Amino acid sequence: MNDRLVSTSKFMSLILRHKPETIGLTLDPHGWADIDELLRLSRARGKLLDREVIEQVVADNDKQRFIISEDGNRIRANQGHSIEVDLALTPREPPPVLFHGTATRFLDSIREQGLLHGNRQHVHLSLEQTTAVKVGQRHGKPVILEVAARHMHEQGHLFFLSENGVWLTAHVPVLFIRFPGA
Repeated sequence: MNDRLVSTSKFMSLILRHKPETIGLTLDPHGWADIDELLRLSRARGKLLDREVIEQVVADNDKQRFIISEDGNRIRANQGHSIEVDLALTPREPPPVLFHGTATRFLDSIREQGLLHGNRQHVHLSLEQTTAVKVGQRHGKPVILEVAARHMHEQGHLFFLSENGVWLTAHVPVLFIRFPGA
């Protein structure tokens, strides 16, 4: 992605996942925003967006963070919200193992409390280790944790699969985490 698309993607993440009030945007209960309103409010605050750039960000984002509604009028983030939204996800049975990328500096806390969702609605897990490595690198020296997802599910924990393939759950207790070298 070029610099303009990266900048736009970061702006859209801020607005659609964390702080829609920054530009005065209102999301519906499911996190959807009217694209025309997003464009109008962004321009009024000096962020020059157009529909073509938004569509390109949605199409080209390697993490598929955003989705445009079937009618082409609304947009939302697929997951990662720090604000309360109902993504209307249906519980799913996860694969036996999922992965979580983090940084080594967080391991002591994780060993004590498990994986917490922090300021987001869910803990994010990936099907592939390579994805988890990319996530962990954003926070420092990466470390990959294996989560016994199927076992967790069998013990009553709910899992959801977002539109972009990220597995979500409320909390991963230490009991279900395999740490490197363990």
